[in-house]
Formats: sequence, structure tokens, C-alpha cells
Amino acid sequence: MSVMDKLKGMLKGHEDKASQGIDKAGDAVDGRTQGKYAGQVDTAQDRLKQQLGGQEQGKDTPPPPPQQ
Repeated sequence: MSVMDKLKGMLKGHEDKASQGIDKAGDAVDGRTQGKYAGQVDTAQDRLKQQLGGQEQGKDTPPPPPQQ
């Protein structure tokens, strides 16, 4: 069982709280780096939310890269 599978199991039913935590962590990183990496942080937040199921994939959200 991969780490991501374990995280998904632990967060099942709490996707909204996980999404809020991801946003808060991203905001903290943006604050510490003074927004220098805001684009990369936003991309990481979106992909993590997709992986954990905290955000449905929208029409303007790019699809995740193929799994190998």
C-alpha cells in the first residue's frame, strides 16, 4: 500500500478539511517565500487536491499526468 493510498483512507469523508489544510499550507509557503513561487505552489495545491479527492476536476483544471 502506497503512502498516497494510506492518506486517502485516513481522509475519507474529510475531503473538505483536507482541502482547507492544503490551502493553508500553500498560503504559508507563499508567505515565507514572499510569493516568489506562487505559480508552482498553486499547481502543487491543485494536484494534491486532485490526488486526495478534495476537489473535483473542473473544466479549466488540466488533467493530472499519466501514472507510470
